[in-house]
Amino acid sequence: MKILKVLTVAALASVGFAGASHAADSYKFAVVPKAMNNPFFDLTRDGCMAEAKKLGNVTCIYQGPVEHEPATQAQIIDDLITQGVDGLAISVSDAAAATTLINKAVDAGIAVITFDSDAADSKRAAYVGTNNKEFGKALGEELLKLKPEGGTYGMISGGAAAPNLAERVDGVREALKGSKWTEVPGSPTFCNDDVTLAVQQAGDLKTANPDIAAIVPVGGWPMFAPDGWKNFVEPFKADVESKKVALVVADTLPVQLQLLKDGYANALVGQRPYEMGEVAIQTLLKLKKGEKVEKIIYTGLDRVTAANVGEFLK
Repeated sequence: MKILKVLTVAALASVGFAGASHAADSYKFAVVPKAMNNPFFDLTRDGCMAEAKKLGNVTCIYQGPVEHEPATQAQIIDDLITQGVDGLAISVSDAAAATTLINKAVDAGIAVITFDSDAADSKRAAYVGTNNKEFGKALGEELLKLKPEGGTYGMISGGAAAPNLAERVDGVREALKGSKWTEVPGSPTFCNDDVTLAVQQAGDLKTANPDIAAIVPVGGWPMFAPDGWKNFVEPFKADVESKKVALVVADTLPVQLQLLKDGYANALVGQRPYEMGEVAIQTLLKLKKGEKVEKIIYTGLDRVTAANVGEFLK
C-alpha cells in the first residue's frame, strides 16, 4: 500500500510537471515589416526582441523583404505559413495580396495581427499601431501652426498600394481643407520606401515648384538618409529657419531629431515603432492563450518642434 501511495504521488507530480510544461509552451512569432532596410522597422524589431526575451517562452522572428517589394513580402508570408509559425504580425504593403494570405494563415490556425499598416477587411485579429488618418491630420495641423498664411505644398509617400500611407495623405488634405494651402500637381510622389529616391523626389518637388512653401513627407524616408537630406536643404536652409519654406516630416527617429535640432526641419510628428513591436508580441501571446484582445490598439503619436526636441533627444 505504501508503494502504491508513492507511485500515486509520483504520477500526480508527473501530471503537474506536464501541466506546467504545457502552460509554458514556447511560441514562434514572426514580425514581417514592409522593408528591412527601413530604420523605422529596426525599432519594431528591437521592441519585439526585447519583449520576447522578457517573456522567455517566445521567439521573435524578424523577416521581410530587404527593400519595399509587395510581391516579395507576400512570398515571405506564404513561406512562414508553410513553416507553421504560431503567429504573424504584418506591416501590410499591399492590402489585397495580404488579405488573401492573412485569411489563409488564420484558416491554418495561425494567430495573425497587423501593425503599422492594416488590412482591415482580412481575418486578422487586431491592428497595432498608429491611427494613420489622425497622423496625417497632425502633420497638416503642424504645418498650419507654422504657416497659417498658406501657400503651395507637396507630399512624399511610400508605396502606392499601402493603406496606412493613403490614410495619412487623406489626413493631411483633411487638415488643410478650407485653409489657404494648395497642393502642387504630381503630389504625392511615391518613393516605395527608398530613402535615396525620397531625397531625390524632395529635390524634384522644389525644382518643379520654385516657390513651394512646404514639403510634407508622410513617412521619414528622406531624413533616413541624413547626408542626402542635408545636401537637399542646405541651399535654402535660411528659408527653413525663417519658415518661408516649412519642412514637416513624419516619424521621430534619433537621426531625425538631430536634424530638426540642427535646423534641417521645422516639425516632426512621430509614431512609436518600438512599442508596436512590444505590443505585437503581447497581443499574439494573448491570442494563442485564447484571451480576448482589442481589435484596434493605438500606440500614440508625438509632436516635436525646436521647442521640445531636446527632451526627445534625451
